[in-house]
Amino acid sequence: KNLFKQTFIYGVATVLPRMLSFLLVRLHTDLMPKSDYGNVTIVLSWMVFFNVILSYGMETAFFRFYNKEEDKKSVIETTTISLFWTSMLFLAMALLFRSTLAEWADVETQYVTYAVWILVLDALVVIPFSKLRAFQRPIKYAVIKICNVTINVGLNIFFLVFLPKIAKADPDGFISSFYVHDYQVGYIFIANLIASLATLLVFLPDYFRLKWHFNVPLWKNMMNYGLPILFAGLAFGINEHFDKILLGKLLPQNIAKAEVGAYSACYKLGLFMVLFRTAYTLGIEPFFFNHADKKDAPQTYAVVTKYFVIFGSMILLCVVVFADILKVILVPNSTYWEAMKVVPLIILANFFLGIYTSLSVWYKLIDRTKVGAYISIVGAVVTLVLNYLLIPVYSYMGSAIATLAAYGTMMAISYFMGNKYYPIPYDKKRIIGYLSVSTLLAGLSFYVPSLHNYIFGVLAILIFGYFIYRNEKQTILRLIKR
Repeated sequence: KNLFKQTFIYGVATVLPRMLSFLLVRLHTDLMPKSDYGNVTIVLSWMVFFNVILSYGMETAFFRFYNKEEDKKSVIETTTISLFWTSMLFLAMALLFRSTLAEWADVETQYVTYAVWILVLDALVVIPFSKLRAFQRPIKYAVIKICNVTINVGLNIFFLVFLPKIAKADPDGFISSFYVHDYQVGYIFIANLIASLATLLVFLPDYFRLKWHFNVPLWKNMMNYGLPILFAGLAFGINEHFDKILLGKLLPQNIAKAEVGAYSACYKLGLFMVLFRTAYTLGIEPFFFNHADKKDAPQTYAVVTKYFVIFGSMILLCVVVFADILKVILVPNSTYWEAMKVVPLIILANFFLGIYTSLSVWYKLIDRTKVGAYISIVGAVVTLVLNYLLIPVYSYMGSAIATLAAYGTMMAISYFMGNKYYPIPYDKKRIIGYLSVSTLLAGLSFYVPSLHNYIFGVLAILIFGYFIYRNEKQTILRLIKR
């Protein structure tokens, strides 16, 4: 019940901002050609890698040592100070070499400058946000996250929709002086920068309350724990975002960024699975550590994983069945729809990633985070190899297949290794059954032309719902009775 409550609140903190952010997808794809949207996607994809580098596993290390150490203040201060000074070092170096970075990423230097400042501001709030999760204050966490995205979305709408109209109506006015013609990409990053700055201002009191006492032995232990997570995070970044970068590099330059734009827009139709997976991950990590010392912990983890698969399987099927409705609502510009065929693969890939997150509890609890790094690196190798082989032949469909294969591989490896080192009594028969039936029905509904209609889709959802009820009847009736 506690996990469900916290996951629900973190889910709200994730769902509402992501839903608001998805307004930006609609806005950006409406106002920009695919090539410009591809430009934004490429910069944001590089930012994911630097986000991982700037946090270097300290967020997960914070949770582990906060629950493990008696001196919790020392954990807070040491991690905060460490991230502060490494962020300052990155800021100085990145601004010094921003022209080189811009040439490397094949984007304009000013976009790199914005990205650097955004990255640093976001790194400075990693531990303040983690403290809220550790203190079990999900409502405050949710409010700040929602405010951040509200500011970002509001400024995007102002800069991209209202500012051009104001400049046209009153070209000599004060507000019109902020308008730059054909500067949509720049405005997107400026809005993000202001939102990140506002979030840091909220957490400034946390920095003023610090005693700035740095515990070197503790820091070394945290780094030993966190560095493997850094490599795992980089590998995750490759799995999640490097396909967009490779599409831009491996396809002919005259179509590359347009293909990236179409793929990225349709990729985001996996939003609902991403939201579910992210909310679950935010709630589950503290939950796993808090229950680690209990005798029935393995049984608890097994039950949690089974119900994650049940909910995720239903989300997979529903999103695929109603994908044609969702694309009109979320990406109304039909020029982007050419990439719709990747949607079921991307949703299933994100589902596999969520299952992998649940299965990965074993190596975190026995302090073998290096295993997580190795598994993620294997996934990254699968991603890179398949992208290089498939993109020249199948374009973004090759990227979608590579993403699915990478997360499926990681899920399988984690299960078999966990079964050896930290056995958990998963209900394998039912978990595989839910996953298989949902995937089969979704594939038939989407890829078989004669079945690609709402009659079969709704029938498939009802059949799967009955399948769940038949297998979980006792639990469902018990919950209803309560």
